[in-house]
Amino acid sequence: MAQSDARDRLVAGAADMLRRRGLNATSVRELAKHSGAPLGSTYHYFPGGKSQLAAEAVRLADALTVRKLTAELSAGPVDGLRAFVGMWRKIVVDSDFQAGCPVLAVSVEDQPDEDDEPRRAAAEAFGHWTVLLADALREHGAAEDAAERTATLIVAAIEGTVALCRAQRSIRPLDQTAEALENIVRSVLGAGADQPN
Repeated sequence: MAQSDARDRLVAGAADMLRRRGLNATSVRELAKHSGAPLGSTYHYFPGGKSQLAAEAVRLADALTVRKLTAELSAGPVDGLRAFVGMWRKIVVDSDFQAGCPVLAVSVEDQPDEDDEPRRAAAEAFGHWTVLLADALREHGAAEDAAERTATLIVAAIEGTVALCRAQRSIRPLDQTAEALENIVRSVLGAGADQPN
């Protein structure tokens, strides 16, 4: 197996563990086992230990989300919103309500002040998603301040709703939130703008 494949597998496995158990409840040994990698290779690729691996896992989740949003937002903010919702729906349902967002998981856990690389990676991820959404809203007619507020609302609402879905073991909160957010997006864009196909 190529070195980059082994490293990528460790990062993907870490992202999956973080979305299921969070940062503090996951050890490097468990991350290695979950990824099917020897413990020694984990420290070989990530000499910074769990913190470095967690930050890379967050960056992977960020990159996947950015790719999905970028592909769908070109068709309009409603399509981008639907893609964002659909991505989280799949994660929650496919995991039988056991997995959420590794970015959120890292954001809400206490981390040592001297080693906050995972938290900084999470802040950057949320920032990337918000900027992409705000840019799409502006490009489709939303005012500057409304675009930023609405993009922040979308990211915050979906992230919070994923947690609700997991707690309630129901996708209904996500459906309700998605419908409300679509209405908000349409109102921000103006009557008749960005209507669904």
